[in-house]
Amino acid sequence: TYNQLWADTQSELTQLLAAELPPEPLRPEKDRVVFFQRLAVLYVRYLQVFRDLEIAYDQVVHPQKRVVIRANLDGVMGRLLELKNEMVEKEFSEYHYMDDVLHDLKLTPEDLEIPIPRHFISECSKDVKERKEMVAKIIKTMEITEGSQLAMDKEMTQEVAVKIIQVAERRRQGQLRAKLNQESKNMNRMYRNKDPQIADPELAAVCIQKVWKGYVQRKRTKIEREQEEILLGMAIDPKYYSTLPSEITAQENEAQTRITQQEHEEDYQKCIVAITNQLRDVEGHDIGQTMKDQIRQWFFECDATGTFPDYPDDEEGGSALIFAEKSPQQEEEAGLKMLPSAFLADLVIGNKMFDYWKNRDESKNYNQKHEVELIKEEKRKEIEAEIRLQVDEQMRQELAEWKLSVDKEKVGKAKANAKKKKGSKSGKKKKKEKDLTADTLESLCQELAEQGILKQPENVKMKNFLDYSYLGTTLRQNDIEPMPSLSDVRQVLSLYAILPLSQFVHEKAPLIKAILLAGPAGVGKKMLVHAICQETGANLFDLSPLNTIGKYPGKSGVTMMLHVVFKVARLLQPSVIWIGDAEKMFYKKVPKEEKELDPKRLKKDLPKSLKLIKGEDQVLIIGTTNDPLSADIKGLCKMYSKIILIPRPDYGSRILWKQLIQKHGGKLTPALNLSSLSKISDGYTPGHIVKVIQTVITKRRILQQAKRPLTAVEFVEPLAKIDPVFQEEEEALKQSWYAKTPLGKKRIKAATGQDEEEASAKSAKGKDTKK
Repeated sequence: TYNQLWADTQSELTQLLAAELPPEPLRPEKDRVVFFQRLAVLYVRYLQVFRDLEIAYDQVVHPQKRVVIRANLDGVMGRLLELKNEMVEKEFSEYHYMDDVLHDLKLTPEDLEIPIPRHFISECSKDVKERKEMVAKIIKTMEITEGSQLAMDKEMTQEVAVKIIQVAERRRQGQLRAKLNQESKNMNRMYRNKDPQIADPELAAVCIQKVWKGYVQRKRTKIEREQEEILLGMAIDPKYYSTLPSEITAQENEAQTRITQQEHEEDYQKCIVAITNQLRDVEGHDIGQTMKDQIRQWFFECDATGTFPDYPDDEEGGSALIFAEKSPQQEEEAGLKMLPSAFLADLVIGNKMFDYWKNRDESKNYNQKHEVELIKEEKRKEIEAEIRLQVDEQMRQELAEWKLSVDKEKVGKAKANAKKKKGSKSGKKKKKEKDLTADTLESLCQELAEQGILKQPENVKMKNFLDYSYLGTTLRQNDIEPMPSLSDVRQVLSLYAILPLSQFVHEKAPLIKAILLAGPAGVGKKMLVHAICQETGANLFDLSPLNTIGKYPGKSGVTMMLHVVFKVARLLQPSVIWIGDAEKMFYKKVPKEEKELDPKRLKKDLPKSLKLIKGEDQVLIIGTTNDPLSADIKGLCKMYSKIILIPRPDYGSRILWKQLIQKHGGKLTPALNLSSLSKISDGYTPGHIVKVIQTVITKRRILQQAKRPLTAVEFVEPLAKIDPVFQEEEEALKQSWYAKTPLGKKRIKAATGQDEEEASAKSAKGKDTKK
């Protein structure tokens, strides 16, 4: 099944590569809308390939096939990020609405979901797992120590003790008073209902029958209504609420697949070591001799021309560079065209590697073990690379002796030029970051945990964000900028924060160092930070202004704090550095009540530390703010390369009432009108909704649900006590602030046509200068 899925996916990938790498280059597109449509179609198709490859990689057990699938999976992930980056640059928006593309390709909104690859956490290296366990152990120890210390340090005054006794006594007296009142009411009711006359037995029987028949009929009607809803597909059959035997079997099969994958991988690695040693001993001498003969032939050809070129350095590829084919350069044309890709070449290679398995008969390899001959072919190339280094060293010496014998006078000049070249390559020495700490990693982690900077992320997932925008394209076609839904936010963060934390993708994909999440309080910004850490297995560092108060005082203390945080973050990568209330660091004017807190103490040093993050560092800074208007927008935009606007939930997103009520122990019945709740909660954030649900669904209310089901009216009163986020506030954030960000300015220019006018003016200037 999964081999067939892989084959079908590779066929689709082949078509995509043929479209992206045609025999003749595509002409630049003049129309921006047409060009974006081409990008959107490519993006959606690559996303489908990504989803299928992720499933195939998770279930295939053949170790060598998994290597090929993984290479293609990483390449497709990287290409997705490149296309996303290109769509942002062409449409000047972080959010894109492709419901029209989904309609044309006959896909559903669920097909746009970005799957989180399961191997991010399951295939961590042994060192990474050990470091994560060490950090978790340190944080847990610190929490236990702090809890016991607080309990010991907490002293109870006489006033507090008296108050506790009074509260307990008043509670006891109140319970007794309520019990006596209830008994009194029961006695009064009994005497009031007592009829001195003897009741008619026939009337009593009719009364009992009436009550019983009404109860039975209501119960029968309820069952019939439920069966009808199940038949029409409006409700789920109760038998599906419990785990079916087939589901249990599927889960057991998946667990067995993981075990089989691990066993096959161990056998594969042992075989690689054995075959490598065997090839090095048996074929190593012949490979080296063949290389020397080829290089000597090159010497003879150069000698015939009368000039000896410089021997390529090892960094450039050594003698392999001599025999490499060079591709011709192509002239560039003006207009909109695809940016150069760092992943297409890898995808082409991965697609060719699939050809080995495409028509291979594996009827005799039922257990899907590794292929020995394929290992030999792969390891020969590695052994050739090892031997080439030794051969190059010998042949450089031989070339030098040859040159000396041909022309002794040019030897001195050649050596001088060689020294100059070596000196020019080194250039200016880069300043290395000074290591201010010589402590062990464990001691540094313990220090950060004691200071409350290194934290354990909460157990939340990205799938908790729901909903999809179905009218985005239609609104944009009518010059109305739609507000993104929670689903759009989730997809953008999966592309910007989760997929790039993969090692292979991170090194080649467009580098994103810092992301700012801006939106009203309660929309889930902090939850998203913790979800990113959980999905990638990243460690969480909290550098929020309010969290660093009084820690590492003084200018030297700030330098030391940032040095320790970034050093540990690199050693424990992937890592996320969270800056809550990011606007405080860039205040236009610090409020009087916060001047003593010094919220701007990291303003100068943190951007400097940000520059130290390189392409190979899996470190991401995430800032969150609910009041960006109070900050200097230039400082924020300089610090954060990506600014994600998170709006208040729309009607579709507010359906999360259902999930949250069930999560807190509430039962959904026809008496609870969720549609009305979603309608009246316009302007309220998920944080507000959670607060209201916690107020209504108490332990006592959960016990009463059997006799008194939940209703929408119960949630109205606590909801009315909370101030919502009004549409005017959201529009002010969108128009007054986000429109002034670099991307917002570009979008306004593009909408008014200024961008095209500037481009045409630049091209006209270029023609004038050529003339």
